[in-house]
Amino acid sequence: GCQGTVLTGCQGTVLTGCRGTGLMDAGAPFGPRLGRVPAQECTGGAVKPPRTFPCSAVLSERMPSDQTPRRRETPPVVSIRLATIDDAEVVRSIYNVEVESQTSTFDLTPRSIEQQRNWLAERSGAFSAVVATLESGEVVGFASLSPYKDRAAYRTTVEDSVYVSRRHGRLGIGAALMRHLVSMARDSGFHCVVARIEAGSEASRALHEAVGFELVGVERQVGRKFGRWLDVAVMQLLITD
Repeated sequence: GCQGTVLTGCQGTVLTGCRGTGLMDAGAPFGPRLGRVPAQECTGGAVKPPRTFPCSAVLSERMPSDQTPRRRETPPVVSIRLATIDDAEVVRSIYNVEVESQTSTFDLTPRSIEQQRNWLAERSGAFSAVVATLESGEVVGFASLSPYKDRAAYRTTVEDSVYVSRRHGRLGIGAALMRHLVSMARDSGFHCVVARIEAGSEASRALHEAVGFELVGVERQVGRKFGRWLDVAVMQLLITD
């Protein structure tokens, strides 16, 4: 999309002055190198007067078909529904991946199917678990709200949990679950939603920022997993309407 200079008449075509993406390969159709080339280095003909083209246009004309940028896939249709006991196995599978190989949860022991069924059975009302499904019906993520603390004065504050299958990341599933949780919290009359996120998880922090959460603090070295200390970023959303 920048404006570059195309020199023609030497062996091949050379782009100069372009700050976009160029090909450095000596065998590329753009010539021996990207950059300003002295006239005496050209052979096979005189250098014609420079002509200016949009670099993107030149690239689209000369780029081999196998290097044509791919179009982004259409995001899948995601539905959110209440979780049932029948979802226990898939929810357990998604969660146990995080337990065994990630720091998104500080749990160290994978859940059994019985534990997962009990977890789902105990959740109701505003604290019901929800799952994200594709058009095929496949469950690809789950989420829930939980009481923030036991003391009565905290009753207007909840904490969120969101997990998405690693095979279905970056498809908007986490965002759909987050929007649903915020809507649940608002409809249930809660004033504050707190997220406690392993501080190095840029994706999770960005997901929460996208729906209005703000970073309010970092707890240093409060967890230990995989042989290293972990910080926790505390993010907060105040529901005012």
